[in-house]
Amino acid sequence: MLLGYNTNGLAHHRLDDALALLADLGYGGVALTLDVGHIDPLRATAAEVQAVARRCDALGLARAVETGARFVLDPRNKHFPTLMEASAVDRAKRVDFLVRCAAIATDLGAEVVSIWAGAAPAGVVGDGVGGDGVGGIGAGGGGAKGGADDGLWQRLVDGVEALLARTAQLPVRICFEPEPGMFVERPAGYLELVRRLGERGVGADRLPLTLDVGHLLCTGDLPVPERIVELAPHLRHVHLDDIANGVHEHRPFGEGDLDLAGTLAALERVGFGGMAAVELSRDSHRGAAMAEEALRRIDAARA
Repeated sequence: MLLGYNTNGLAHHRLDDALALLADLGYGGVALTLDVGHIDPLRATAAEVQAVARRCDALGLARAVETGARFVLDPRNKHFPTLMEASAVDRAKRVDFLVRCAAIATDLGAEVVSIWAGAAPAGVVGDGVGGDGVGGIGAGGGGAKGGADDGLWQRLVDGVEALLARTAQLPVRICFEPEPGMFVERPAGYLELVRRLGERGVGADRLPLTLDVGHLLCTGDLPVPERIVELAPHLRHVHLDDIANGVHEHRPFGEGDLDLAGTLAALERVGFGGMAAVELSRDSHRGAAMAEEALRRIDAARA
């Protein structure tokens, strides 16, 4: 398992300074959120991207690419457009953006590109937590299968299928992250997406899972270590953060309810060999201190 840190938690640092900081602290990787301040995916030149790749090589930092920049496509509307928009034109803009991110990831020497669904109109969720929301991956109000408008599922499946087809020749793996508040917010929804893609002949290996362990605390998919074991066959990329009282606000370790030691032990037990990147997107104002503290807590939890 390779420990990394997401640059969305170092948004006030120059990228070169952020990379040097992470290497100096002892991180082995960096999850690069392509954004207006760090490799603008719409404006960065090939030379700029290659310079970042060389710098990471010199610092010994592996790379992953994250696509969750908030206003990179629209200055007024967060995350707009997503794969869930009513307009096919808008959905195509998101696919084009993700294809461009995958091309940049290739030039960076990254192994994975992480994506998500986006929020559906009226907040419809394709894998909503029902009942007590606690227990196995399929827990909840009947699971994801058939639990949401098939038209919304078709939007998502169409978009992901198009993305996978257009990036098939690139040496990067597209990974899907369930995100609280979005159409797919639980692992059950990810598995439903994989099932629906499979009906179109797209193998499960084409869309592995990005698992944010804090999100499991939001959706009640507990205990976290057990969910990691169950999802291990799909797992390719991990986000590490704490969550308090089920509220979707990423917190430093120790400020929420995450069993960090148990989580890390489970990742090691299943032989996870990808990047596990700390994601503290609300803490850029104290980013250097948080990056150092996160690694200290991880080391202590693994001791």
